[in-house]
Amino acid sequence: MTFATSTPPRDIEAAIFSAVDSCVAQWGWDKVTMDDICGTAGVSRATVYRLFPGGRDVLFEAVRLSKLEDFFTAMRAHVEGSESLEELLVRCIVIASSELQHDEHLAMMLATAPGETLGDLTVSGLDRIVRVATAFITPLTDDFIPATEAAHIVDVMCRLVISYYLSPSPTLDFANEDATRSFVRTFLLPSTSSVVVTQ
Repeated sequence: MTFATSTPPRDIEAAIFSAVDSCVAQWGWDKVTMDDICGTAGVSRATVYRLFPGGRDVLFEAVRLSKLEDFFTAMRAHVEGSESLEELLVRCIVIASSELQHDEHLAMMLATAPGETLGDLTVSGLDRIVRVATAFITPLTDDFIPATEAAHIVDVMCRLVISYYLSPSPTLDFANEDATRSFVRTFLLPSTSSVVVTQ
């Protein structure tokens, strides 16, 4: 597939991102070359470098950020309108946990490229995840707690959800609303200074 000169840059970007996914799934992050991506996407190297100056590393970072933004955009649509901090936190944890558990692409990446994928979820990528999550979630907490407290709770939630996804607990299921509500009331809400728990 090749693109006409009138093709919108966003469509070309989407094709490049899709090509990255396909190539990484086939060969792993470390072995994918720009030529592989260009060939799969049907674009020239010049096109890729024009959209992503800096090449491979810049492109891969853009792909990671795009996936995170898509994830949190979808999640935010489900948690907007929460009437209490408790409801908001429970919804965030349950939806994020459920999405991770049912993410077939992520499961495939963990199976085919475990080192890089685990790094993206933990050591090398956790700061990125927390940063994007904070940008998406903290505006929804304005009616309940100060921004600094919200940022702290988002950081803790990200670490908890990822930890439970990578190493599921036999006693706690974050995809279960009742179990998550009990956890939030016991461990997260007491850490805030100005919360009214609703029944």
